[in-house]
Amino acid sequence: MSGIVLYGLDISPPVRSCQLTLRALELEYEFKVVDLLAGEHRKEEFLQKNPQHTIPLLDDNGVLVCDSHAIVCYLVGKYAKSDELYPKDLVKRAQVDHRLYFDASALFMPLRNICAPYFCNNVTEISREKADNVRDGYGHLETFLGDNPYVTGDTLTVADFCCAATASSLLAFVQLEADKYPKVIAWLERLQELPYYEEANGVGARKYVDLLKDQLTLL
Repeated sequence: MSGIVLYGLDISPPVRSCQLTLRALELEYEFKVVDLLAGEHRKEEFLQKNPQHTIPLLDDNGVLVCDSHAIVCYLVGKYAKSDELYPKDLVKRAQVDHRLYFDASALFMPLRNICAPYFCNNVTEISREKADNVRDGYGHLETFLGDNPYVTGDTLTVADFCCAATASSLLAFVQLEADKYPKVIAWLERLQELPYYEEANGVGARKYVDLLKDQLTLL
């Protein structure tokens, strides 16, 4: 084994973005499940590795990296044979960085703002405002894609992995309407053709959607 350990749950979008990157780089790794509902992320052993008690957490032979966006960039920087997934060119990198920050703020936070109240307090209603925030994220993705196959242009990057892991999970709350977001739908279908997509993201995304879709109600 490589000595790489990824801590998390496969239903977690940020964890799945890391799995997509690991698989794209053809890296062997050990996956250690951290059951958030059972409070395993707050046990002392885990807190010593990540005081923020979040998943994913990467342990690369003793080097600890938290946050999915930091992890995917670290993995490419250390292990990739080329810089396509995370370009060294400053202009291209700035575009990828923007999409990563977009995922963290405009895509993942609307998801978290819906699922966290459900898991923590059994809030089963999705307000119009929260649903509109999801739709705003879809709309921006549609614009970013434009006539390009990927979110920053012609080349697949870690930004696609992060945004796709989140977008494929948001389907649990707000469906992608074909007439409004055809480019987003085509992009997700394009990523599904990657040989490692199904194992790294597809299975976990379906688990996430199936877990939540019948539990929540749009107002």
